[in-house]
Amino acid sequence: MKISGREKEVLELKQCVESKAPEFLVVFGRRRVGKTFLIREYYGDSLDFYVTGLASEVKEDQFKVWNDALLKGFGGIENSITNWIDAFSILRNKLEKSKKKKKKTIFIDEAPWLDTPKSGFLTALEHFWNSWASGRTDILLIVCGSATSWIVNNLLKNKGGLHNRVTRRMRLLPFTLKETEKYLIDREFNYNQYRICEAYMIFGGVPYYLSLLGRGLSLPQNVDALCFADDGVLRGEFDEIYTTLFKNSEKYIKVITALSKKQKGLTRHEVLKETGLTSGGGFSQIMEELELCGFIKSYPNFLTDDNLCLYQLTDPFSLFHLRFLKSKKPKNPRFWTANLDNPSLSAWKGYSFERVCLSHSDQIKHALGISAISTEMSSWYSRKSSPGAQIDLLFDRKDDIINLCELKFSKSEYIISAKEEVNLRRKVAIFENETKTRKAVHLTMVTTYGLLKNKNSDIIHSEVTLKDLFR
Repeated sequence: MKISGREKEVLELKQCVESKAPEFLVVFGRRRVGKTFLIREYYGDSLDFYVTGLASEVKEDQFKVWNDALLKGFGGIENSITNWIDAFSILRNKLEKSKKKKKKTIFIDEAPWLDTPKSGFLTALEHFWNSWASGRTDILLIVCGSATSWIVNNLLKNKGGLHNRVTRRMRLLPFTLKETEKYLIDREFNYNQYRICEAYMIFGGVPYYLSLLGRGLSLPQNVDALCFADDGVLRGEFDEIYTTLFKNSEKYIKVITALSKKQKGLTRHEVLKETGLTSGGGFSQIMEELELCGFIKSYPNFLTDDNLCLYQLTDPFSLFHLRFLKSKKPKNPRFWTANLDNPSLSAWKGYSFERVCLSHSDQIKHALGISAISTEMSSWYSRKSSPGAQIDLLFDRKDDIINLCELKFSKSEYIISAKEEVNLRRKVAIFENETKTRKAVHLTMVTTYGLLKNKNSDIIHSEVTLKDLFR
């Protein structure tokens, strides 16, 4: 199977092989995002050593898979491995005997599982790199894992022997809309962009979830089969995501759940209040790791200090699960098909489309022709007006213009009513009054199919459509 999308990542993998320096690449990201597939598919048979840790806390089990990997990669007789220093020493000896002239590539997958309690794995890895691999120009070491806490604390922020030893880091995020479209086309799906966007609002751009879609089923039928049927593959996926990625996963789930209830997002103080968690380094780490994996995103609140930045849930699948599976646990295996016109689904689509837009801000900037202009992206909400006013996405530009973005999901051209025009004018007036900005304020409408021109639509300065989000 060929690699769909991932053009930037493929280029970096190519650079790793062609580099004339030792390379220590750390690949991390959420569960099911395709980390292992990308490395294995790109390097293929050129991997000199490939091992995957077991979801077992018995170190002898890990030694067994390591030994099996040695036999597969280098042949010979079975080795006696009783500790990690010996395991890496044997690997080093095998690599030194290799006659391969190009980069020798070592892929250690699910490294957090290899690091069983008190096993000494991390110490041995440090020794292997510092005492030998880092001094050779023909070594590419790739360490991968879904357990983000382990990756961040032990590799990316290591304060011991591996401090600043990682030469490259690859944060693998879900596909964009464009990459999702390409993936589905490669798998011979004939979904149009509207239908792909609907799929994205449920499954995000997670390759594994997309791979489960059946070509013979409509999207609603696929959603029922995967999420609402008693044997649906994704019924229990939500809990597995977080328990796999994070220690003390219940704290992470508390944050995600709290954010799912607030469309505008929450400040740090509000998250603490909603979850009952305590402030400090541990909480900061939770927020950082959730953002690293692409589950949440932080936005500075326009013209305020960093403590008032907003955190928003941006992972479509988590939002979908908490809205339709976690709280209600529907018993109807055809729930999605039966409720397509339900107002609650329509409200959810509007909310989820906003999250999709927020994760495609670069595409919005490109559509507005401001990619080359120095721009700060943020959000804003009024602290004085009643009823309140809120802007989910705005672009503060160095050319003295601010784009306030309205994000609307619609089955056809979006119609601005007379009442909505009044509300939009009010929102702009409140924004200008409270922020005291001297810049020109332009309203931008981001919709699926654009605006229907009428007497109320002149208030909009620029439009971005679904087609633009796919670029």
